Amino acid sequence: MIQAAIFDMDGLMLDTEPAYRIAWQAASAECGYELPDPLYFTLIGRGRSEGEQTLVDAFGPQFPVDRFRAACLRRETEMFETTPVPKKPGLDELLDLLDSCNISKAVATSTERRTAVAQLRAAKLLERFEAVATGDDVVNGKPAPDLFLLAARRLGVEPSRCIVFEDAEAGTIAAHSAGMTVFIVPDLKRPSAEVRSLAKGTFASLVDVADHLRFLGLFGSVPAPKR
Repeated sequence: MIQAAIFDMDGLMLDTEPAYRIAWQAASAECGYELPDPLYFTLIGRGRSEGEQTLVDAFGPQFPVDRFRAACLRRETEMFETTPVPKKPGLDELLDLLDSCNISKAVATSTERRTAVAQLRAAKLLERFEAVATGDDVVNGKPAPDLFLLAARRLGVEPSRCIVFEDAEAGTIAAHSAGMTVFIVPDLKRPSAEVRSLAKGTFASLVDVADHLRFLGLFGSVPAPKR
């Protein structure tokens, strides 16, 4: 029986990925490099250090990582401080469904704790989760399973009794490697067929995920919400 649900944050609960893409591409241009969408999409779901290493691998050892990081953080701060990050459609409904079934909830995000907690608090989501695992809590980020395993430990639930909601390939691979059931709601990039095969299903929105969970009856009989 499912006892816990673990959520990614960026691109799954919060619509942050478009802002991150603008910041990272602008920071790359500031450093004299073009960061095209296909390369940026490979960074989604990974931690900052892993993303920076990917850029070094792509552009060469002369890529100015420190300068890039400073430019990135400056642009991200400017955007997130001036524009509230919207929640993804269906998130509140899905959280309400899990609450009604007494399902424990955690966040497992590659984002650094300081940023993740601030964004969750601003969106009035922090209090809805019993645990938060962030990129700086583990040595190996997604696609390694460490973040999800840490979130499960903090909830006191076995990995096999956890479901995961993810938008990115790296997170899907990580959750599957952790022995958890994964549901994908793609954001900027649709996962490959190989990655989709690791998941229980791929859905257009969190609304569709909630409807599917009710249909499966994973949490028992739950009345449909009024819309």
